[in-house]
Amino acid sequence: MIGAALLAKAAGLGHRPIAARLERAASTVRGWLRAFASNAERARALFTGLLVELDPLSGPIAPAGSVFTDAVAALGAAAAAARRRLGVVGAVSAWELGSAVTGGRLLAPRLPAGSINTSWPWAAAG
Repeated sequence: MIGAALLAKAAGLGHRPIAARLERAASTVRGWLRAFASNAERARALFTGLLVELDPLSGPIAPAGSVFTDAVAALGAAAAAARRRLGVVGAVSAWELGSAVTGGRLLAPRLPAGSINTSWPWAAAG
């Protein structure tokens, strides 16, 4: 649900149309979007680093016009690289990967500079 909201925001929708589409309270969706926006630069850096570790030949991610959209794109690209590199083991959604890499803190008030999950193989990706 949150992933769908982030994708919709990255596509240019506001919180009210997203909330209506997802049948959630506008204040809830606005909170998700604000939380991710406050972490967007760190998330972009974290997932771009993970992308390069998973696929060093992936090339740069084209800027999408905002840090929020760039962060969503980096998360999606890292998830795609995980699937390519790890096959079935890496077959998780971008949102599951984002949750795992950030220790469940993707929407936390302040995203940690790096992963807090020391058992995750790319813990130093941030």
